[in-house]
Amino acid sequence: MHRKPHVLLIDDDREILRGLSIRLRAAGYAISVAHGGETGLAAAGEIRPDVILLDLRMPVMDGFAVLSRLREQDRTKAIPVVVLSANTAEKARRRALDLGAEYFLEKPYDPKTLIQALRTASDRSATSTANFETGKME
Repeated sequence: MHRKPHVLLIDDDREILRGLSIRLRAAGYAISVAHGGETGLAAAGEIRPDVILLDLRMPVMDGFAVLSRLREQDRTKAIPVVVLSANTAEKARRRALDLGAEYFLEKPYDPKTLIQALRTASDRSATSTANFETGKME
């Protein structure tokens, strides 16, 4: 039996977190939730999920700061990040991708596109982990 891919949701909007949790659990994911950037950053280091779904617009620590810090820390730098944001400006998209996000999706999101982005990112994460553990680097 395969284990469920683990997704960490980082957003400051509890309703969005609730809706995403329901949808992603129904799609076969294990879910952890962090309400805000600082909490999300700490959770990522502890949990080490297969993929992180990250909002950009959050108080105190925004998604750009979270993404930057994730990439600086050894425990989290290889975790794929999918950004899901209402900030649709090209500048925001480019900055998120330059900071290391795998994908940038807009709110409101298309559920099929979101699931596919998470699946691709978590598959890539699993392959990288397996290659690292067996000593293979592709």
